[in-house]
Amino acid sequence: MTANTTVQGSDAVSADGAGPIDPSRAVAVVGTGTMGQGIAQVALLAGHPVRLHDSVPGRAEEAVTAVAARLDRLVEKGRLDAAERDAAVARLHAAPELSALADAALVVEAIVERLEVKQGLFAELEEIVGADTLLATNTSSLSVTAIAGGLRLPGRFVGMHFFNPAPLLPLVEIVSGFATEPAAATRAYETARHWGKTPVRCADTPGFIVNRIARPFYAEALRVYEEGAADPATIDAALRESGGFRMGPFELTDLIGQDVNEAVTRSVWESFFQDPKFTPSLAQRRLVESGRFGRKSGQGWFPYAEGAARPEPHTAAPAKAPEAVTIHGDLGPAKVLAELFEQAGVKVRRKRGDGYIALSGGGRLGLADGETSFEYTDEEIVYFDLALDYAAAGRIVLSTAARTSPETLEEAVGLFQALGKQVSVIGDVPGMIVARTVAMLADLAADAVDRGVASAEDVDTAMRLGVNYPAGPLEWAAKVGHRRLVELLGELHERYPTGRYAPSLGLVRRGYDDDVADAEESR
Repeated sequence: MTANTTVQGSDAVSADGAGPIDPSRAVAVVGTGTMGQGIAQVALLAGHPVRLHDSVPGRAEEAVTAVAARLDRLVEKGRLDAAERDAAVARLHAAPELSALADAALVVEAIVERLEVKQGLFAELEEIVGADTLLATNTSSLSVTAIAGGLRLPGRFVGMHFFNPAPLLPLVEIVSGFATEPAAATRAYETARHWGKTPVRCADTPGFIVNRIARPFYAEALRVYEEGAADPATIDAALRESGGFRMGPFELTDLIGQDVNEAVTRSVWESFFQDPKFTPSLAQRRLVESGRFGRKSGQGWFPYAEGAARPEPHTAAPAKAPEAVTIHGDLGPAKVLAELFEQAGVKVRRKRGDGYIALSGGGRLGLADGETSFEYTDEEIVYFDLALDYAAAGRIVLSTAARTSPETLEEAVGLFQALGKQVSVIGDVPGMIVARTVAMLADLAADAVDRGVASAEDVDTAMRLGVNYPAGPLEWAAKVGHRRLVELLGELHERYPTGRYAPSLGLVRRGYDDDVADAEESR
């Protein structure tokens, strides 16, 4: 799905002859909120004359002043030359009427997320602009195909989904509707690239790439919370300090706005005809109904009033580490633990087996696999969660059954504390926190690629740049092992037989490919 281009200097010409819009041509932005102003700034600094229009009288003029002030701040910070600022401001104009956009080469819409309003706007624009004008919507949740459905020339209509704040975040999703012509999508792609952005191509699917694939990051955390296995602060800490994510899902949705995040989740779920993989959270719905929207309301999952104490994650008290452990078989993505234990002064014995750590008191440590500790009636099992990088992780999460002895739990806690890690103990929930989240992200990513939504490269790029994931979900899946993730989801599916965790054919195929590759390598 990546554009076939030949790069010459700063310009690129695709196989179908569509290159970026010439900087001498005007770009128009309709809608002057935060996103509209940000897009205008990006186009302006790429050298275009820019015209701003808003349906509310006076808003366009206010936006011109606001964008100029943004440029002033860049000059103050040394990020923009004063002469460049002056030249950019001279190219920026308010357009009181839509008719003033007639000669624009590109019109980007960034107005309210209501289908009929967007359709009406583009119907008006089509009567004003030239036949070669590229029309683009910045929608994050509506169908590009539906917005263009009533146009005479829907082939020149495309989605250009910027991420907020547009001047800072590099990702732009270039979305092709059902009728979008390849040359139009390529021109939008190359224009975004010429503006210094990192564009990715995708089909017109609910949520596009990022908002489609990111749902499990929030949903699995909410499920763990709803099952009473851990509190929001501990879940956030696990995903940050073990999973490597920049923010936990509870603090992130408080920042986004619980109402906004819940609305996107509900929109994607309904657009997929209530597919159980995208089912919204009742706990989040109740939070929204209570008016606890997050930072903007002063209370969400966490309090934000001045002086309010932030809840701390559960952290186990210091415990004594065992003098020796025995590692049976291959620990897969956790195999580096053997070396880390030895470096910490714990004696490590190695034996053949099914991939677990035997503690000196007889208990076992196993990497989260979708099963639960209470199912083992003849031995004590303590599960530990997946980590992006066990050496760098600042926290390790354990889960145990209620009947697990204090001695076994203390050994497990002390073992990881000996590595300099903080340890959180959560309830006996299958798949734990990081492991089930990564498995579901990988599952949706593989499914999207196999359905032609986007290329594997563009999916990973979009998730790294659009939501700051520490690794692309497909990259992470390859590291953990597709077969391992398929088996983990299969165990979850057995315990939650709703279809939510049934592994997609895309992930299953990759698991079989791994098996074939391993078999050929062992010959």
